[in-house]
Amino acid sequence: MSACVFCRIVAKEIPATVVHEDEHTLAFMDIGQVNPGHVLVAAKAHRENVYALDDAQAGAVFRSVARVARAVHAAFAPPGLSVYQANGKPAGQTVFHFHVHLVPRHEDDGMSLTWPVKNPPREKLVEYAEKIKAQLG
Repeated sequence: MSACVFCRIVAKEIPATVVHEDEHTLAFMDIGQVNPGHVLVAAKAHRENVYALDDAQAGAVFRSVARVARAVHAAFAPPGLSVYQANGKPAGQTVFHFHVHLVPRHEDDGMSLTWPVKNPPREKLVEYAEKIKAQLG
Protein backbone atom coordinates (compact mmCIF):
# COMPACT_ATOMS: atom_id res chain seq x y z
CA MET A 1 0.00 0.00 0.00
CA SER A 2 1.35 3.43 -0.96
CA ALA A 3 2.09 5.95 1.77
CA CYS A 4 0.96 8.79 -0.54
CA VAL A 5 -2.44 9.99 0.65
CA PHE A 6 -3.49 11.08 -2.84
CA CYS A 7 -2.50 7.72 -4.35
CA ARG A 8 -4.66 6.10 -1.69
CA ILE A 9 -7.56 8.43 -2.57
CA VAL A 10 -7.15 7.64 -6.30
CA ALA A 11 -7.12 3.89 -5.45
CA LYS A 12 -10.33 4.36 -3.39
CA GLU A 13 -8.52 3.06 -0.29
CA ILE A 14 -9.56 6.10 1.70
CA PRO A 15 -12.69 8.19 1.18
CA ALA A 16 -12.90 11.46 -0.69
CA THR A 17 -15.78 13.59 -1.89
CA VAL A 18 -15.23 13.32 -5.64
CA VAL A 19 -16.63 15.93 -8.02
CA HIS A 20 -14.99 14.77 -11.28
CA GLU A 21 -13.05 11.78 -12.52
CA ASP A 22 -11.65 10.83 -15.89
CA GLU A 23 -8.93 8.51 -17.14
CA HIS A 24 -6.05 10.73 -15.94
CA THR A 25 -7.41 12.95 -13.16
CA LEU A 26 -9.44 12.97 -10.00
CA ALA A 27 -11.03 16.12 -8.57
CA PHE A 28 -12.25 16.11 -5.00
CA MET A 29 -13.21 18.48 -2.21
CA ASP A 30 -10.26 19.68 -0.14
CA ILE A 31 -10.78 18.50 3.43
CA GLY A 32 -9.15 21.77 4.54
CA GLN A 33 -11.72 24.03 2.85
CA VAL A 34 -10.60 27.66 2.64
CA ASN A 35 -13.98 28.68 1.23
CA PRO A 36 -16.98 26.58 0.15
CA GLY A 37 -16.18 24.93 -3.18
CA HIS A 38 -12.42 24.50 -2.60
CA VAL A 39 -11.49 21.58 -4.89
CA LEU A 40 -8.25 19.73 -5.59
CA VAL A 41 -7.54 18.37 -9.07
CA ALA A 42 -4.91 15.63 -8.92
CA ALA A 43 -3.12 13.55 -11.50
CA LYS A 44 -4.12 9.92 -11.03
CA ALA A 45 -0.59 8.72 -11.74
CA HIS A 46 1.79 9.49 -8.91
CA ARG A 47 3.97 12.37 -10.02
CA GLU A 48 5.64 14.41 -7.30
CA ASN A 49 5.46 17.78 -9.05
CA VAL A 50 4.96 19.63 -12.33
CA TYR A 51 8.48 18.71 -13.50
CA ALA A 52 7.53 15.02 -13.49
CA LEU A 53 4.47 15.42 -15.75
CA ASP A 54 4.72 14.59 -19.41
CA ASP A 55 2.86 16.82 -21.86
CA ALA A 56 -0.16 14.49 -22.05
CA GLN A 57 -0.53 14.38 -18.25
CA ALA A 58 -0.16 18.16 -17.99
CA GLY A 59 -2.79 18.65 -20.67
CA ALA A 60 -5.19 16.25 -18.96
CA VAL A 61 -4.80 17.96 -15.58
CA PHE A 62 -5.33 21.43 -16.96
CA ARG A 63 -8.36 20.36 -19.01
CA SER A 64 -9.88 19.08 -15.77
CA VAL A 65 -8.82 22.24 -13.92
CA ALA A 66 -10.68 24.40 -16.46
CA ARG A 67 -13.74 22.15 -16.47
CA VAL A 68 -14.01 21.96 -12.68
CA ALA A 69 -13.28 25.71 -12.32
CA ARG A 70 -16.25 26.48 -14.57
CA ALA A 71 -18.43 24.17 -12.44
CA VAL A 72 -17.26 25.79 -9.19
CA HIS A 73 -18.00 29.21 -10.66
CA ALA A 74 -21.48 28.13 -11.76
CA ALA A 75 -22.25 26.44 -8.42
CA PHE A 76 -20.94 29.11 -6.03
CA ALA A 77 -20.65 32.31 -8.10
CA PRO A 78 -17.56 33.53 -6.26
CA PRO A 79 -16.30 36.97 -7.31
CA GLY A 80 -12.84 35.40 -7.80
CA LEU A 81 -11.07 32.06 -8.05
CA SER A 82 -7.44 31.33 -7.19
CA VAL A 83 -5.75 28.51 -9.09
CA TYR A 84 -2.77 27.46 -7.00
CA GLN A 85 -0.13 24.81 -7.48
CA ALA A 86 3.13 24.45 -5.51
CA ASN A 87 6.30 22.49 -6.32
CA GLY A 88 8.69 21.70 -3.50
CA LYS A 89 8.67 22.54 0.18
CA PRO A 90 10.02 26.11 -0.27
CA ALA A 91 7.01 26.81 -2.53
CA GLY A 92 4.58 25.52 0.08
CA GLN A 93 3.98 22.00 -1.24
CA THR A 94 2.85 19.73 1.60
CA VAL A 95 1.50 16.71 -0.32
CA PHE A 96 4.11 15.49 -2.79
CA HIS A 97 1.68 14.26 -5.43
CA PHE A 98 0.91 16.71 -8.25
CA HIS A 99 -2.33 18.59 -7.64
CA VAL A 100 -3.92 21.96 -8.27
CA HIS A 101 -6.06 23.91 -5.81
CA LEU A 102 -9.19 25.70 -7.06
CA VAL A 103 -10.14 28.15 -4.32
CA PRO A 104 -13.26 30.31 -4.63
CA ARG A 105 -12.34 33.80 -3.43
CA HIS A 106 -14.25 36.55 -1.67
CA GLU A 107 -13.25 40.00 -0.44
CA ASP A 108 -11.57 39.77 2.97
CA ASP A 109 -11.64 35.96 3.08
CA GLY A 110 -8.30 35.89 4.91
CA MET A 111 -6.30 34.26 2.11
CA SER A 112 -3.45 36.13 0.49
CA LEU A 113 -0.50 35.55 -1.77
CA THR A 114 2.07 38.28 -1.93
CA TRP A 115 5.69 38.51 -3.02
CA PRO A 116 8.35 41.17 -2.99
CA VAL A 117 8.51 42.71 -6.46
CA LYS A 118 12.14 43.19 -7.48
CA ASN A 119 11.72 44.92 -10.88
CA PRO A 120 15.05 43.93 -12.50
CA PRO A 121 16.25 45.98 -15.46
CA ARG A 122 15.17 44.87 -18.96
CA GLU A 123 18.69 43.50 -19.63
CA LYS A 124 18.30 41.02 -16.76
CA LEU A 125 14.88 39.95 -18.04
CA VAL A 126 16.42 39.27 -21.45
CA GLU A 127 19.23 37.29 -19.80
CA TYR A 128 16.72 35.22 -17.80
CA ALA A 129 14.59 34.62 -20.89
CA GLU A 130 17.59 33.42 -22.89
CA LYS A 131 18.47 30.89 -20.18
CA ILE A 132 14.94 29.48 -20.27
CA LYS A 133 14.74 29.44 -24.07
CA ALA A 134 18.06 27.54 -24.22
CA GLN A 135 16.46 24.78 -22.15
CA LEU A 136 13.37 24.63 -24.35
CA GLY A 137 15.49 23.87 -27.40
